[in-house]
Amino acid sequence: MIKNVLGATLAGAVLLTSATAAHARDHETDWQRVGDGITSGISGIAVDGVHHGTADLLAVRDNKKPGENRLVALRHRPGAQPRQRPVAWAGEPAVDLEAIDAVPGRPHEYVALASRGTAYRIHWEQGQDTARVLAAFAVPGGSPDDNYEGFALTATRGGEIIAVWADRGQDDRPATLSAAEWDPRDNTFGERTAAEFRVPYPAQDVRHISDVEVSATGRVTVSSASDPGDDGPYDSALFDAGRVTAGHGGRVHLAVHRSPHRLATFPGHKIEALACLPGSREGVVGTDDENDGGAVTTTDICRP
Repeated sequence: MIKNVLGATLAGAVLLTSATAAHARDHETDWQRVGDGITSGISGIAVDGVHHGTADLLAVRDNKKPGENRLVALRHRPGAQPRQRPVAWAGEPAVDLEAIDAVPGRPHEYVALASRGTAYRIHWEQGQDTARVLAAFAVPGGSPDDNYEGFALTATRGGEIIAVWADRGQDDRPATLSAAEWDPRDNTFGERTAAEFRVPYPAQDVRHISDVEVSATGRVTVSSASDPGDDGPYDSALFDAGRVTAGHGGRVHLAVHRSPHRLATFPGHKIEALACLPGSREGVVGTDDENDGGAVTTTDICRP
């Protein structure tokens, strides 16, 4: 483990050693396409509900121009082509959404995070397939170099909500994982703790974190990705990154593995979205393969 500094990012990069490749599994099949072309990738995904093996999901797309889709609803059953429909963004649309997660205990409410650190609290009005913005706010910390790719929320047994978010890093610049208690009553954060993070795989054109997911017990899973450009070739992996827990007085503790265990690899795809199904080892991952569009698949690497 590495230690964390409450309220400040750790100084200096922490070099993480290579995980044992024999324990990682390649996922090369069972991809289901959700669109063709550069505006159809998936940059973040959240679970709205699971019924009889079918997951209802809400995903974000990192589009930037007027008229381009920002949100898409997916109904996914393993081995079947997902049913999808666009969800309208009421008002001025957000730009470059990179992550989304459900607000615990608030049905059809989500927080979506844009690359520059603006978070949007939204309510999905399903009858009209529209997302209404309830509030916009910034995540704590950050610098002009940050490019956020991940955001996750989890509720503790005591009822607190912990937020975890991540700047992606790039090549020699490590990613930064941040965590803090988040109050849904006024969208404020408690004291922030942070740690720098590197992955041993992929090795080139690497984004050390391309999404983050947190289980109900605080286990942190991240995706990493190689991104050499709009035509690839891409490569991705999932890692067990560490654990986050609630402390005393609103403080949050973040412990990051020095040698993260590689859970799976995904050759030929740029994973940017990760969501675990409640109380299950099964999760859904989504890709933003740029000119090759987007796809989703299921995987059993989640840890409740």
